[in-house]
Amino acid sequence: MAQLTPKERVMRFLKKEPIDTMPFFSGMGMVVMPGIKKLGVNFASVHTDAQRMAMSAIWSSKLMGFDCVVIPYDMTMESEAMGNEISLYADSEDILYPTIPEKIWKTLDDPKIPTDITKMGRLPIVAEAIKIIKKEAPEYPVGCWQLGPFTQSGQIMELDILLKAVFKQKAKVESILDQLTDMIINTGKFLQDAGCDYITLREPGAAADLLSPRTFNDLIKPRLTRILGAWKSPKLLHMCGKTEPLLEMMAQCGADGITVDINCNVKKGREILGNDTLFMGNMDTYKMTCDPETPEQTTIEHVKEIIDSGIDAVMPGCDIWPDIKEENMLAAVKTTHEYGKKPSPAVGRI
Repeated sequence: MAQLTPKERVMRFLKKEPIDTMPFFSGMGMVVMPGIKKLGVNFASVHTDAQRMAMSAIWSSKLMGFDCVVIPYDMTMESEAMGNEISLYADSEDILYPTIPEKIWKTLDDPKIPTDITKMGRLPIVAEAIKIIKKEAPEYPVGCWQLGPFTQSGQIMELDILLKAVFKQKAKVESILDQLTDMIINTGKFLQDAGCDYITLREPGAAADLLSPRTFNDLIKPRLTRILGAWKSPKLLHMCGKTEPLLEMMAQCGADGITVDINCNVKKGREILGNDTLFMGNMDTYKMTCDPETPEQTTIEHVKEIIDSGIDAVMPGCDIWPDIKEENMLAAVKTTHEYGKKPSPAVGRI
């Protein structure tokens, strides 16, 4: 059996070409504290410096055996570029992601969304970090991501404002979502032009436990389809929460693969999608790789169960919490590579 590099494995996988074994990769944050400690820096500094962002991602993958490198790590970059003040916790030694203390837009009439924010805020350092990764670790594919328009709206104003207005002020909601859709398209193209190898569109705020499938079809799906249609392949679509009622619609949006979290029954999901769709998920990232009370064997069994349920790649259901239990994280990756040597529904083996 041929031994592929992580980049060869993932890029072949995303084209549904035969591979040597199942990849363990993600379309979301995978930075872990062993990688940050290897650099001798604090967690806050990896969000504001291209070199630290790049090298913390590289070392996280090298130490844990991940099949990719994913940047950035926090969800506030676009909101910051649009004018919201961000708390970076620069002096803290704790694991504190950047937050938005107060969102400046309070009503649906307030948002003013720039047509191109890629030169604003911290976004330029992501492009710089991509270039560093490709130079320093060419054996890894570089993944980037963008929030979908509905979830992104919750980063510029309180999401409950949008949820309440979906029916009563639909035209205003659609106007904001259309502006954000244009912004997301441009930012995704910016990341692809910088050299990212695959990109993930993340729309967890529109899951079926928050919006009805009918609302998803009418309000969310057309905009996800427009974004994915404007990006180059490979491109993935991720959604957290209850997704079984949405999977068929998600598969129609134009992504090269679908990724889900622990709230999705992936065995049922595979039945809905059929065997031709790339389907990834749904590892319980906190319980299985961070909870000190979870035995290593439980993580191993969890990963095997996911593979047996018909998934094409074991993928964390969300961003990995950086303070991992190392033996469990290593066991998850090792089990994926060893137990995943058999073909998956959509991807054969060399």
